[in-house]
Amino acid sequence: MSISELYGELRPRAFSIAYQMLGSISETEDVVQEAFLRMHQALQRDERIDSPRAYITTLVTRLAIDQFRSARARRERYVGEWLPEPLAAESTPADQVEIVDSLSLAFLVLLESLTPHQRAAFLLRDVFEYPYSEVADIIGTDVDGTRHLVARARTHVRKHRSRYNATPRQRDELARRFFAATERGDLSSLEELLARDVTLHVDGGGKVPAQLRPVNGRQRVARALVGAMSVLSRRGVHVHATEVNGRPGAVTVDEDERPTGVLGLDFHDGRIGAIYFIANPDKLQRVGRVGGRDLLRAGPHSGEAGA
Repeated sequence: MSISELYGELRPRAFSIAYQMLGSISETEDVVQEAFLRMHQALQRDERIDSPRAYITTLVTRLAIDQFRSARARRERYVGEWLPEPLAAESTPADQVEIVDSLSLAFLVLLESLTPHQRAAFLLRDVFEYPYSEVADIIGTDVDGTRHLVARARTHVRKHRSRYNATPRQRDELARRFFAATERGDLSSLEELLARDVTLHVDGGGKVPAQLRPVNGRQRVARALVGAMSVLSRRGVHVHATEVNGRPGAVTVDEDERPTGVLGLDFHDGRIGAIYFIANPDKLQRVGRVGGRDLLRAGPHSGEAGA
């Protein structure tokens, strides 16, 4: 099989692993590109690669661990709250359906507090279902050490992850009502849809005006949303509902249909429990003009790394 054929076959899984490790499309593409370059160089040297899938998974994971270490240091200096770079698309790719819950913005934010090796071990074992022995080989630990890493990560995730999520149909209906109430400026209807302890997270990255800390509580969040929507409407910005990281969300666009932000929702106990709004323009570069079927210029199925 040629390197181009291997690239086409293995890239979706490689992209998924790296993206869930890093929460950044641009960093993910760098990691995936470097991994395939190294495999190509190994093949040119006639090195024996018994399993290209295992080989590229190992390369991607180890590169992502290194990248995550340096990214974490940069994020500590980030202006305001750091949120993942969103995957905004009309629908979730078929080969992502089984792991859609692990793509959510809420889940990726939760993973940020894990160590690089905990995050890698947990994702490979519990999301991508690699056996412990393979995970140990990939991240360079023994099986007992890998089990310990996964157990620590599971404890953290279970402690902070919501225990009950709405069904896809309930999510869609809640999202529809949420966006309608927000655009109408209907505070009472909006508050009914929000969990009591709902949190609004905004990522402006110091590039656009944005709150630096999360807004907590049903009334405060509702007022903040209605106020923000009023300002955006006066500027000619409107909301285009779409799927964001496998969950209902929206892209806000200006009069020329250029994205100005991406909004994702998380659901707790049949209500909206968290709202994530990414307005940092650096994280919107891969969100194309609204109007086509695919709002993402580069992603798991793009033919080339880079947009």
